[in-house]
Amino acid sequence: MPKTLKSVKVGETVLVKKLNGEGPLKRRIMDMGITKGVSLTIKKVAPLGDPIEVTVRGYELTIRRDDAELIEVE
Repeated sequence: MPKTLKSVKVGETVLVKKLNGEGPLKRRIMDMGITKGVSLTIKKVAPLGDPIEVTVRGYELTIRRDDAELIEVE
């Protein structure tokens, strides 16, 4: 089973391997600057796991847990 952004621990840095999902959902993720080969650092995860705060290309972003499941990382 592929490793997704949802399973990454706080403080870890990972590379985006693949974006799953289709249409507007995939476009929303890509509009945040999250594309294949980009490095993401997990800054904080809310107590119930939603949302997840990440740093991408020098920007701090908040990603919903459902969207994080669509981002495969290595």
